[in-house]
Amino acid sequence: MTDRLRTAFRDQAQACEYLGSPFMARLCTLLGDRLEPTCALTRRLFDWPGDLSASGHSVPLRLAGALHSLVLRGDAGLRAVYPPQDVDDDALWCAVAHAIQQHAADLGATLDSAPQTNEVRRSAALIAVGHSLAAHYKLPFVFSELGASAGLNLNWDRYALALPTATIGPHAPILTLTPNWTGPTPPNAPVQVAQRAGVDLNPLDAADPAHRLRLMSYLWPDQVHRQTLTAAAIAATPPRPDKADAIDWLEPRLAPHPGQVHFIWTTIAWQYFPKESQDRGCALIEAAGAKATPKAPLAWFSYESDGQKPGAALTLRLWPEDLTLDLGRADFHGRWVDWRGVPPLSLAVNPV
Repeated sequence: MTDRLRTAFRDQAQACEYLGSPFMARLCTLLGDRLEPTCALTRRLFDWPGDLSASGHSVPLRLAGALHSLVLRGDAGLRAVYPPQDVDDDALWCAVAHAIQQHAADLGATLDSAPQTNEVRRSAALIAVGHSLAAHYKLPFVFSELGASAGLNLNWDRYALALPTATIGPHAPILTLTPNWTGPTPPNAPVQVAQRAGVDLNPLDAADPAHRLRLMSYLWPDQVHRQTLTAAAIAATPPRPDKADAIDWLEPRLAPHPGQVHFIWTTIAWQYFPKESQDRGCALIEAAGAKATPKAPLAWFSYESDGQKPGAALTLRLWPEDLTLDLGRADFHGRWVDWRGVPPLSLAVNPV
């Protein structure tokens, strides 16, 4: 059991390094090297059942988020060693080990829930897809986000996407995303939203201070840009997602929406649905697609891991065209997008 936890922390350290967080890489390395089962809390971590990795229970990120929550609430010992402070490994470890002993009950309660990150930068791909759909269909949207967390990405139409060749989005955006972008420039078509809604098993209310703290605690301490974007998205009062099973919630929404395009999406969420839910969801969406018409189209966008590298696959299913389009790949945190673009749909006759 000891080796499993240490491996999970070291693997997470490598992932954090790749995703641009040297501090988190240091923290996870120290936890993997120095943590010992010397108290009830650490014994719980070492005895954790099941998959400890980011593909399972994300135990390293649970503990890192719990510690960051203490920092955000003003813990003096941790604030003295967390960014923007620059201390050596021994000083950092001493403060972390003390916090684990001092705040075991508080940290243990946070460990009960899986990490919940509402990564706003993933909206870069949503903006590109959404404006492409708006340019083609010229219809108002119905939004359905599955695994929506706090609903921050349900407001993607209010964000701007700044590219080397153009800025896509409204004239007065809530925030502006600046990913490293390769590929064609999406159209800057007018976007009208008739209805926006999302669902999550554990939705967060951006208006609730405790929920806001939870959102911010899972943003890595040395990535101030992410914190700034998330704070701006929270300030825009996004719609609170419904609390429900995603597929149960989606089923009644799949009835045709005459005069509107139903845009369904997931961003790094589908992989966490049980296999039975995935199969049922696919069957329901495909059945709804068979009933779609040019005046009531259905679009399903997936921004999900496919086991390939780098990043996640961007895939778009469209009906009534019955197309599957490979739109490229994107970083898991939205730092970069390798965009193939949505071809003119009259020419898109070769599904992937």
